[in-house]
Amino acid sequence: MNVAGLYSFAWRVAGRLPGSVVRGLCAVAADVTWLLRRGGVVQLEANYARVRPDLNAREVRRLGRVGMRSYMRYFGEAFTLRSLTPAQIDARVRATGVEAVQAALDEGQGLVLALGHLGNWDLAGAWATRNLAAVTTVAERLKPEELFQEFLAFRESIGLRILALGDGDVFRDLVRTARAGTVLIPLLADRDLTAKGIEVDLAGHRARVAAGPAALAVTAKAALLTTVITYERLHGERRRAAGSPWGIHIAFGPLIRPRDDLARADQVRALTQSWVDDLAEGIRQDPQDWHMLQKVFIADLDPARYAETLAQEASA
Repeated sequence: MNVAGLYSFAWRVAGRLPGSVVRGLCAVAADVTWLLRRGGVVQLEANYARVRPDLNAREVRRLGRVGMRSYMRYFGEAFTLRSLTPAQIDARVRATGVEAVQAALDEGQGLVLALGHLGNWDLAGAWATRNLAAVTTVAERLKPEELFQEFLAFRESIGLRILALGDGDVFRDLVRTARAGTVLIPLLADRDLTAKGIEVDLAGHRARVAAGPAALAVTAKAALLTTVITYERLHGERRRAAGSPWGIHIAFGPLIRPRDDLARADQVRALTQSWVDDLAEGIRQDPQDWHMLQKVFIADLDPARYAETLAQEASA
């Protein structure tokens, strides 16, 4: 299957279709995928069960279906985002906690945003570039290369500056960008199984997340904040202006600043656990919008492989 070709076709065609048709197709795709019970769906529901232990098996199963619809909604919106007008983008986004963010940007500060795979971060980025500040972020180099180039072209077309992992010293470039000020640097960080990840408590369970947001904040002496992005139903005038029954809520958390009284490694660990705590609360409130179809909790990992990861970390 030519995955890159399918994505390219979707980006070319989806924006020309009525929104209701795209949403309907995505809902069908979500339901079929959920019914097939492949590995990603099973893992999604296992993750939901950990963050919402109050739910029984049937409730987790129903949550899995809603979660798959949220996940496929993201793709439908990604394929049509370039066709939206600025007014439609603005109508689809509601932001809270933005006052502290705007005040810091007005002072010329660069801010590091720790994100999870929640809601529609591309829509959030397109809105932020218009209403807050320039956005620079990092993208994993997908395979095949044609697929990566499709995503790169898409995200650059909505105003984002993308640094590709593996192209030069990305971390150094991020540090320079943060120190230059008046910029937002959102980083998806709720999963990292490399030797550079940090083990944390996520919703009462051990998990491994990326050290990047905290390490960048400490190195660049920039403020760090958790950003939770979830879907919300639109009604009335806002729904008509958005051209969709769905919008997103961007919840900016409080600004967290590095502590100079701690060693660098301790600062990174403390900052990481802090943003993870805020993220966990957002996930608990809207678990269906957490698009985590991969293993993230330590208990789900292969013990031998995780031991190798820890050994690599110890020898680094």
